[in-house]
Amino acid sequence: MGKNKNRRDFLKTAGFIAGSAFLVTGMNACNSSGNRRKTTVRKKMTLKFKPYELQLKHAFTLASGSRTTTPVMLTEIEYDGITGYGEASMPPYLGESHESVRKFLSKADLSRFNDPFLIADILEYIDGLAPGNYAAKASVDIALHDLVGKLMQQPWYRIWGFNPEHTPDTSFTIGIDKPDVVREKTREAAPYNILKVKLGGGNDRKMIENVRAVTDKPLCVDVNQGWKDRGEALEMIHWLKEQGVVFVEQPMPKTAVDDIARLTQESPLPVIADEAVQTMDDISKVFGVYSGVNIKLMKCGGMRAAHQMALTAKGLGMKVMFGCMTETSCAVTAAAQLSPLADWADLDGNLLISNDVFDGLKVVDGRVVLPDRPGIGVVPR
Repeated sequence: MGKNKNRRDFLKTAGFIAGSAFLVTGMNACNSSGNRRKTTVRKKMTLKFKPYELQLKHAFTLASGSRTTTPVMLTEIEYDGITGYGEASMPPYLGESHESVRKFLSKADLSRFNDPFLIADILEYIDGLAPGNYAAKASVDIALHDLVGKLMQQPWYRIWGFNPEHTPDTSFTIGIDKPDVVREKTREAAPYNILKVKLGGGNDRKMIENVRAVTDKPLCVDVNQGWKDRGEALEMIHWLKEQGVVFVEQPMPKTAVDDIARLTQESPLPVIADEAVQTMDDISKVFGVYSGVNIKLMKCGGMRAAHQMALTAKGLGMKVMFGCMTETSCAVTAAAQLSPLADWADLDGNLLISNDVFDGLKVVDGRVVLPDRPGIGVVPR
């Protein structure tokens, strides 16, 4: 089937798959309704939130800049004595802040709902409060999923019907830095089976050579839109393949659609969209341009949207990767509930900070291991 016909058929196919994603979630919730706490009193939900600042173990340097902290907002939804936990992480490029998230969440009145199982209705209401604000919306979505999973007494991977034995390895991120620091970070990453190296800072070959001085493990690279010339990008990708790299993430600016489409066609490695894909609406834009998509809860608005995006992308034959920001174990473990769907995972955001306030997923022999606890599976420390 040609590329043009694939594009013409996209909306019909995507609509069917997204609808199926909703039906699967709904059917599982209905089938597990016997686990609900029975009550004759009409309960109300309450939303609480508080700002928090994550401290990074190392300066986090990308092609676009460097930072040592990340602001987050921690959320709680309480219902009938049970609390669901959520989180909004706000790296600078998302354009959200403590103040913007506080302003958004202050508009949310969950007391108007007396049934947390009405996930679609509740999240439609949250989405309608204001455009954008996806990290803020994700913080409500995650807390709501955690709450409902606890009411059902099941983890979300089981509600969705995923096998926890099918979780992938997670990559561990090596940021752009001085040669000795890069080698130190690489040595610290010894427990991981694949490393993600940040490129685009003008010293890409040196970055790879410094990592390769310490390890011969498979690598993936994230350029964060740092390459501008398609010919040079293709030459670099051929060299990276020789260095044991398995895929390239967002090599060029997301606006360079034609160049990226041709680069993907000629590349010996899969080319994955990150900044170019945010929500479900963007799948149509990257289909036929990239080999796959990196889905992040903070970009798309939470677990429900990520679930729909992943099923749609996989139905179209695209590779699926689940990523994260620098986050506590709360948001990372929420994303990990979807990881059995993934071709690749980059769920290490909690491992890059020194002040995590939750216990959740584990990484054992380099692989994501999901907690066997209800909801998203996290507990406060």
